[in-house]
Amino acid sequence: MAMTTVQLRKETKEKLNALKIHPRETYDELIDRLADAAYDDEPLSPGEIEDIRESEGDIGSGRVRNLRDILKDLGDDQLIRSLR
Repeated sequence: MAMTTVQLRKETKEKLNALKIHPRETYDELIDRLADAAYDDEPLSPGEIEDIRESEGDIGSGRVRNLRDILKDLGDDQLIRSLR
């Protein structure tokens, strides 16, 4: 296996160490796992893209409701009080 050296700031190395599943996990295994998690192998369908564009239009036009109003309509008074 070909190897390469990567320079990291101390803070970055500490972040990577905190993300390890176990102390003996190698940086190669960790970075490979993180890269796999960041990759979305299920692209959005045309319908999903259209739904997102429609939602963005609603937001831009002010056709939105905040969480507090939605919960109030649903009658969840206890949860509304916890949001204060």
